[in-house]
Amino acid sequence: MALANNLKYVTERVHAACERSGRSASQIRTLAVTKTVPASRIREAAALGLVLMGENRVQEAVEKRGHLADLPLSWHFIGHLQSNKVKRALELFELIQSVDSLNLGQEINKIARAWGRVVPVFMEVNTSGETSKFGIPPDQAEDLAGALGQLPHLRLTGLMTIGALSTDTTRIRSCFTALRQLQERLNASGLSIDHLSMGMSDDYEIAIEEGATLIRLGRALFGERL
Repeated sequence: MALANNLKYVTERVHAACERSGRSASQIRTLAVTKTVPASRIREAAALGLVLMGENRVQEAVEKRGHLADLPLSWHFIGHLQSNKVKRALELFELIQSVDSLNLGQEINKIARAWGRVVPVFMEVNTSGETSKFGIPPDQAEDLAGALGQLPHLRLTGLMTIGALSTDTTRIRSCFTALRQLQERLNASGLSIDHLSMGMSDDYEIAIEEGATLIRLGRALFGERL
């Protein structure tokens, strides 16, 4: 019941944030962050209608996907991806949200070319400037996006960021505003960036108000990690 109640609360808050910002809740998708969450609870989430799952670690996804292979889930990789794990990640995930360097993009492109695939990816941008976070700095993001857009077996469809670790809502909001403005500039330059992955359990309402199309929720759905 806890998960069902949590999802009901999240859904209400999503609708409220959309109403405040003149958006439709149909524009927002929820990705369930399953780090440390057992397969049994992911199955429970799927029964409630959650089909997007996000994992931070390649190895953790291996076991869970094996237990949940009968479910029509879509898996996104949302953690920091090392180049030596790209091949395994592309076997497990439909979308990589955390591309933050040209080298990583080129490695994805190389493996995808060998497999005859085009891999959708998001570019991760460190809009908070916090050194503890991964992501390309904002002042380098447009150049990286342009370079990624030239890789034929990689399709740049979105941007991802993590809001500032702060109680200052103005500072948090500025991170999400910066990502939306970057999206607008990139689309004006000829790219087609449809998705903004931003907003987590503590700040997803702010992210929705600033244009998020995908929110990444762990604790808000599953409770505190064990």
